[in-house]
Amino acid sequence: MPQHNNDFLSQLKTLYQEKQSLLTDASDCWSYGYDNSRRQKQAIAVVFPHTHQQVLDTVKLCNQYRINITARGAGTGTTGASIPADNSIVLSTEKMANIIRIDPDNRLMVVEPGVSNQAVQLAAAEHGFFWPPDPTSSSVCTIGGNLAYNSAGPRAVKYGTPRENTLGLSCVTGSGDSLKTGAYTTKSVVGYDLTRLIIGSEGTLAIITQATLKLTPLAEAKHTLQALYQSVEAAASAVANIMAQAITPCALEFMDATAIALVKENAKLDLPNDTQALLMIEVDGDTFGIEKMSQAVAKSASVDGVIEVKLAKTEQQVKQLWQARKALSPSLRKIAPKKINEDVVVPVSNIPALINGLQELSTKHGIPIVNFGHAGNGNIHVNLLVQTDQLEQAKICLADVFSLVMSLNGSLSGEHGIGFEKRDYISLELDPVSISIMQKIKAQFDPLNLLNPDKVFPESSKN
Repeated sequence: MPQHNNDFLSQLKTLYQEKQSLLTDASDCWSYGYDNSRRQKQAIAVVFPHTHQQVLDTVKLCNQYRINITARGAGTGTTGASIPADNSIVLSTEKMANIIRIDPDNRLMVVEPGVSNQAVQLAAAEHGFFWPPDPTSSSVCTIGGNLAYNSAGPRAVKYGTPRENTLGLSCVTGSGDSLKTGAYTTKSVVGYDLTRLIIGSEGTLAIITQATLKLTPLAEAKHTLQALYQSVEAAASAVANIMAQAITPCALEFMDATAIALVKENAKLDLPNDTQALLMIEVDGDTFGIEKMSQAVAKSASVDGVIEVKLAKTEQQVKQLWQARKALSPSLRKIAPKKINEDVVVPVSNIPALINGLQELSTKHGIPIVNFGHAGNGNIHVNLLVQTDQLEQAKICLADVFSLVMSLNGSLSGEHGIGFEKRDYISLELDPVSISIMQKIKAQFDPLNLLNPDKVFPESSKN
């Protein structure tokens, strides 16, 4: 190890004297160089700050020694954004896991970044509220990670993403400055919206140390519907119909025939053999109006090609449906350990063209593709079931998937982010001027390019 790194580690130890707040042994650091992308890279050290000041001092020290920093929550991301760069430390926020304040009167909660999404939901529920973002990994994923990726989940179709549900942030920029963004109020137009800029920036601009979350009252009642269709086109037509009427569902999830086949037996779903697509629809509202609302949505879902639209009548039936949806990704990984999971977005009306195009690419490249996701906003999770000997072919197939998405006026990511996995494809969606402006913004926040320096931007675009 170079002498300057030894000096750096010596000073790092001075900053982190608390028990179990610093790892330097390679075997101890190993697991913190791994995330749900299944990539792994070794860090120089792993630090576990307890306070904003400790994060600030760490970033300043890294600036002094030109050491890169990768912030990390629970490592549930799929694009490699929490994988350390060369000559990097990992800054884990897992010990910054306090709910600082719940303010029901102002419908907000102030939390540290290491708090899990589930802990936020449970604490908010005690006061009759919830925080709308609810990724599938909500039981373990952290608020810091949710904000870094702008991860949303099923409820985004009605309630929006973290950007719409976060009032302000405290953070440390890459240059080692403390920054406070946003306000304690739901309305504020003073200056540029730095809160929304930092949310979704994947740890490339600043490290979040505190967030003020906007809470939403829990609905009095909720109905869950299962709609089955003879074709993907029929299901997509139903989605467009549902989203065009006055009642917006709080979840509108889609599964194609392959996805249905994978979970049908395990989840004990009793479905007709000709089912080619399934929609899970949730409607929430007041107790007196929920019946009428769900009937209106069911009517909108009953397009040509529908097999049936059925209301889940018991809590067990509702639980069964959601277990089937949440079991999809783990089930796919058991089938194909090298599974590639992308979360593309297309206009709702283009979902049939996307699914049909993906089926053609599956045949062309000899790689099974399974599709499911958040149909209400066109956010489809495209899963390439890749075997070990197909890795090179998978790269070609993935490039074709992204080209297909862009030809349908879509976007490369709805909630998983860019990270390392998609960085070389962003020029398909962003023009050179946009990329250049973003890089200049990055330089203002992080002049030495220490925060996640190998993420988001293609290597070819970096100076």
